Amino acid sequence: MIATTPADILRFVLARTAEDAGTILVTLTAIEGSSPRAIGAQMAVAVDGRYAGSFSGGCIEAAVVAEAIGTLSDGRAKLVRFGAGSPYLDIRLPCGGGIDLLFNPRPDRQVIAKALAQHDRREIAALRLADDGVHSDTITDARAIAGWHDGGFRLGYAPKLRIVAMGQGEELTALARLAAAFGAEVSVLSPDERALADLDAGGFDAVLLTSRTRLPPLVTDPWTAIISVFHDRDWEEELLPLALQLPSFYVGAIGSQRTQDARRTALREAGVRDDLREKLRASVGLIPATRDPATLALSALSQIVQDYHRLGGAGTSGVDRPPVVRSLTSPV
Repeated sequence: MIATTPADILRFVLARTAEDAGTILVTLTAIEGSSPRAIGAQMAVAVDGRYAGSFSGGCIEAAVVAEAIGTLSDGRAKLVRFGAGSPYLDIRLPCGGGIDLLFNPRPDRQVIAKALAQHDRREIAALRLADDGVHSDTITDARAIAGWHDGGFRLGYAPKLRIVAMGQGEELTALARLAAAFGAEVSVLSPDERALADLDAGGFDAVLLTSRTRLPPLVTDPWTAIISVFHDRDWEEELLPLALQLPSFYVGAIGSQRTQDARRTALREAGVRDDLREKLRASVGLIPATRDPATLALSALSQIVQDYHRLGGAGTSGVDRPPVVRSLTSPV
């Protein structure tokens, strides 16, 4: 992992609670102007000053920790403005904006554990953060949403990005390593035993492809991306139509525009349904005409992550600044 994830913050809360350490969950609920973090971003703070997550990359974290520890004395939720419009004149965000942070001391351990269990089952978990504590909530649509509703702040935790990569050679290994470093769950399918041995040694879920006409058993869902980095199109002619039938939010295959056109024609002639053919990305990657494995991996992963965030994988969506919830105490 290259950065703390929303699930990591909940795990921090659970771990500190298991140690009987007073813990506070802090949530960014509104932004005025600009902010380094999105609405729904969180920190977790322990009574001894340890914390996970951040809101500014170092500018206000010390103040947030001090404020959080202070809420443990009365155990009440608190809504505090930092930056523009805040009574703390010596604390400013470098972007000049203002953020509202909701402090929830001593969140219920069972509620946090339930949310993490849902997340680990690759379900959307949700919490409602209110003046009377942290509660389990339900989100029924296809994205995780952050926002005020019925006197509380609702926050969803989307399942981790999962990537199923098919292919051979350095394109495959580079994509797998980069995706894993980003924090995605990665499964690799390949007839390339050398590449698989390399990835298997690194702890990857690596599966040998032994048939050009049959995919091995795969677990996919709406939070899964499937990508083919085969240069040998003989391997994907039968496998790609099968991949298009699997639950996923993204299916892509590398190649020039001429290759993409030929691929779509082949899918149509093979009788693949229109709706399945439409799932296939017209092009793969955000960097055009990549010529080396590392850049191809970065280009493809960037596009996948972009689509994942649009789906709700960022865990938040922008919302307007709500009226201050009157039942929450605030120095503002």
